[in-house]
This record gives sequence, C-alpha cells and structure tokens, in this order.
Amino acid sequence: MEQIDKKENKHSRREFLKNLTIAGGSAIIVGTFGFIFHSSPEDKVIKAIVVDFDKCTGCRTCEAVCSSYNNKIEVNGGLLDGPGNPNLSNIRIHHYNPDVDIPVICNLCDDAPCITACPVPPDLFTGRKALFRDEKNNTIRNDIERCIGCGQCAKACKNLRTGTIISNPDTGKPERICNLCNGDPQCVKYCTYEALTYIKVDNSREFFGLSADKIAQVLYERFYNIDLNN
Repeated sequence: MEQIDKKENKHSRREFLKNLTIAGGSAIIVGTFGFIFHSSPEDKVIKAIVVDFDKCTGCRTCEAVCSSYNNKIEVNGGLLDGPGNPNLSNIRIHHYNPDVDIPVICNLCDDAPCITACPVPPDLFTGRKALFRDEKNNTIRNDIERCIGCGQCAKACKNLRTGTIISNPDTGKPERICNLCNGDPQCVKYCTYEALTYIKVDNSREFFGLSADKIAQVLYERFYNIDLNN
C-alpha cells in the first residue's frame, strides 16, 4: 500500500509541474528542496558586443582571437589557445565593395526569437528548450543532446535578426553563437581600433538586430552617398 501511495504522490506532483504556469514568461528550475523561480529576461541586464562601424577596418583580429580562445588544443596534457582559424569564429567579418566591413555577432536579443522558434518542449525540471539562455552571462546556449537539428533557430535569426546563427551542414545543429568568452569577450579585449564594446543590450540603438546586408546599405549611403535601392 505504501508503494502505491508513493506512486500516486509522484504522479500528482508531475501533473502539477506540467500544468504550472508562471506569469510573465519566467523560467523555472525545480530543485531538490522545492521551486527556484528566476525572473524574466526583461528583468535582467543583458550585455552584448556592439560595433562602431566608423572605427572598424575589417582587420579580422576579432575573428582570430575568438577562434583561438574558443577552440583550444591539447598539448602535453594541457589546453592552449588554438591557431585562430577564422572559419571557426563566432564573430564574422562581411566585406563589401565599395569598402565597408561589417562584423556580425549574436545580439543576444532580449526577446530571443531563436529560442522562441525552437520546437523542442521545455524540460520538466529546468524549463529549458534545446536552445536556452544561460543564467550566468545571458548568452544563448544549445543543448546538443536535446537538439534535433531542425534549423528553426537559424531560420528565425536570419529572417528576423542578424543571421548570426548557422546550421552545421552535417548535423543541422546551430553554431556561431557568441558565448562572450565566459564574460571576458576576447574580440573586445584585442580589437586594435576599439571598434568593439561590451555594453547593455539596447533595442533602440542603431543597427540593432540588422543583418550585414541591411547595415551595409545604410553605411553605403552614409560613407559614399550611394543608395542601393535606386
């Protein structure tokens, strides 16, 4: 009889968790001793890397240091920064002619359309989809074990924002999402011309959420008086 009661209690608790609704879209984590509620992203300070296009020269230093820091190699049992292959960088420079250089990096949008587009149901205990916002630095992370490689996050990013996220050609899983180097973004640290800054996300700032092509159109007119629409 005791075993049956335990099963019934567990079932009731599970049903309660499934049906629990949290106002305002806050995330929920179920801990050993009860519930831990986390405020909505709107209540947090979300910082991201912002580009000053008047200063950027397209030197690609940011690509090299990003790739080197985030793709370490093992040497004699220790980890060293990698060789800096720009193809592995989470920030990518788009070059245009006439000369305009557009660094593209995750804007860490507070409404995160990429997460909204993820079709994987939220985990019962963490409230996270396969794509989720990390609690430490508010970066966008992907749980590769739960990710189904559908590419919906990349499509949402391309259609609605910067187009930063790309899908791995073999697995379909998202790549090139900025992790802010654990709170010390190397691209900002080593930018030769101080074109990159690490500041609070502001949806109203110029160029927020725009693709490289759309930014280039604005800069063509500003720098060269060229209107690509005519």
